[in-house]
Amino acid sequence: MAKKKVLFVCIKNSARSQMAEALMKKYYSDYFDVESSGFEPGIINKLAVEALKIDEEIDISSHSSQSVFELFKKGKVYNYVITVCDEASAEKCPVFPGLNYRIHWSFKDPASLEGTDEEKLAQTIAIKNDIKAKIDEFANLVISGKIRENIPKNWKIF
Repeated sequence: MAKKKVLFVCIKNSARSQMAEALMKKYYSDYFDVESSGFEPGIINKLAVEALKIDEEIDISSHSSQSVFELFKKGKVYNYVITVCDEASAEKCPVFPGLNYRIHWSFKDPASLEGTDEEKLAQTIAIKNDIKAKIDEFANLVISGKIRENIPKNWKIF
């Protein structure tokens, strides 16, 4: 099976999409080529860096964010574009040529979390775990060839 190309997109490409990219690369790099980007690229979120380092032994501290619109202008082609931000922002995502699926999964933004540093880190780890669960479900459907007939009802497909 040829590797499928996946792009994760969120607002700033600073936490959710970065975590999704790193997790998919760690666990499914034999099956997927993965990138991430944002609508308004920003600085990598320290909570996302910490959550991945502690829980997954993944270091994204040297990553930088990139613009989804720059990837679009370069003519990049993806089989799956998965937005991991709020629904209104997801609708701004450009349609890439040759795209098979545009999927939306909504996750809370670690930048909006409240509480002590420890509480915010625990919440970010919970978000990371939710992202990983969706990635596992997605990867298993694609790898098994059952993505077409088994798209979960809680995934928004554009």
